[in-house]
Amino acid sequence: MIASLRIENFALIDEVNIQFTKGFTVITGETGSGKSILLNALNLILGERANYTVIGEKKDKAVVEAHIEIADFDLKTFFEQEELDYFDACIIRREISKQGRSRAFINDTPVQLNTLKDLASRLIHIHSQYNTLELKDLNYQLNVLDSLAGMASDTKGFKSDYKAFLQAKKELRELEVSLAEFASTADYNQFQLSELEELHLDKVNYEQMQLDLKTAENSGDLKTCYAELSTGLNGENGAVDRLERLKVFITKYATMDLKLNELNERLVSSLIELKDIADEAEGGLDEMEIDPEKASELTERMNAFNKAIYKHHVQSQAELKALMDNLASSAISSEELELKVKKRREQLKINELTLNSRANELHEKRVKSAPVIEQQLKDALNDLKLIDTELNFNVSKNTELSETGVSKLEMLFSPNKGIEAVPIHRAASGGELSRVMLALQSLMATKTKLQTVLFDEIDTGVSGDVAQKVGATLEKMGRGMQVIAITHLPQVAAKGEQHFRVSKEVIDGRTQSSVIELSMEERIEEIARLMSGDVINEAALANARALMA
Repeated sequence: MIASLRIENFALIDEVNIQFTKGFTVITGETGSGKSILLNALNLILGERANYTVIGEKKDKAVVEAHIEIADFDLKTFFEQEELDYFDACIIRREISKQGRSRAFINDTPVQLNTLKDLASRLIHIHSQYNTLELKDLNYQLNVLDSLAGMASDTKGFKSDYKAFLQAKKELRELEVSLAEFASTADYNQFQLSELEELHLDKVNYEQMQLDLKTAENSGDLKTCYAELSTGLNGENGAVDRLERLKVFITKYATMDLKLNELNERLVSSLIELKDIADEAEGGLDEMEIDPEKASELTERMNAFNKAIYKHHVQSQAELKALMDNLASSAISSEELELKVKKRREQLKINELTLNSRANELHEKRVKSAPVIEQQLKDALNDLKLIDTELNFNVSKNTELSETGVSKLEMLFSPNKGIEAVPIHRAASGGELSRVMLALQSLMATKTKLQTVLFDEIDTGVSGDVAQKVGATLEKMGRGMQVIAITHLPQVAAKGEQHFRVSKEVIDGRTQSSVIELSMEERIEEIARLMSGDVINEAALANARALMA
């Protein structure tokens, strides 16, 4: 329940601190006195967007702060998730400045507006006379039935799962588009991959192959060079033959001279090296016998390699291999994506079947609950002087699944016996709609854990004995929860356990609104004023006392 409400520098209110009690509280005041200011202030607490024109003249900012008892609401998990300090007495505050800034606080911790709205919506509900228009909305009507049937958590869970299903369908469509894009290039990519795989880039050294091909292409010249080298060294009167003869001659005298012996050793070493060169030249000459077919094959393979280099705009074998690896990975990704799409389709099919089954169960519960709730509403409407009224929940079945299931509901209303029930927005008057909404709210109050409901002139369009019944209904609701009603009817005001009057006056040249809790005598005078106007006589006071008896 709301324990207190502090309003500072807000519209015509300089500062006020209202202390609420449990049960049924009424707020009265002349038209234009500022009752709507209280409503607007509470809307800020509920997370509604700020209107900066309501900031008063005394300060640069307006403040609205509510102290709310939340011990019975199992909200500790919410506070933990939002990383907020939890206390049984919660403080919600809004501050709006003339610079266009708005700030929200829960227990003095700054929070996002959505967080504030999420919390406050679980604690407080404001119902104004304009909310009767909701009765014309078919989704609202279905929500009413679900709430009264005790199915609110079931339908909330279904709605959440249905939204998750739609999101999964959207993600599947995106995956299918990606798969289609893969498929449109898959054949060409596979063709390119096959071309590159035929080059055996991970096994063949094309740099060495290029050298081999160059050797093959110049084999004639190379053979001549090897032959000249071999003949020049090993041929008759060649370098080796001449040095051998020279060595024989020098060896005779090498022992006679140390330096000559040194030169002889070097000559022997040179001969060994020259003979080795001559042998390798002979071997090289033998190896120069190039197979024409092999040369042709090398040419063909190098042409294929160079063609790939040019085609893919790369500079080296390493870059070409990286491209091949990417194409191979892309092919694998395509296969993985195809498998992922297949699994998603299968899971979505299962989810859709499950949702359809749950939707049918919800529909059957609605059909079964409707007659019971209709009788409960009939009893509630009887208490509000709508004795012969019929309010039926016409539940039918849709062919397509939606976030509410497969049910379609329309409230049918007949104000008098013998008159066929028609859609409620076509039949009910303003006063009847107000009473229907009050009956619905009184029933829903027993089904939900809302702690506080504020009615803004729910009694519009009623008077006399009907007003008395409306007051009795609000008083009855107040026995199980906190009910606050802004009213202009004395019959309703007389039922309140607590009574505030909103008034305005000019002080120091400025119009200011004030909110005062009335004593018993002040209440009697206020109710008498509501009945007779500004001139209060003894008869009006007596009637007021009688109403409050």
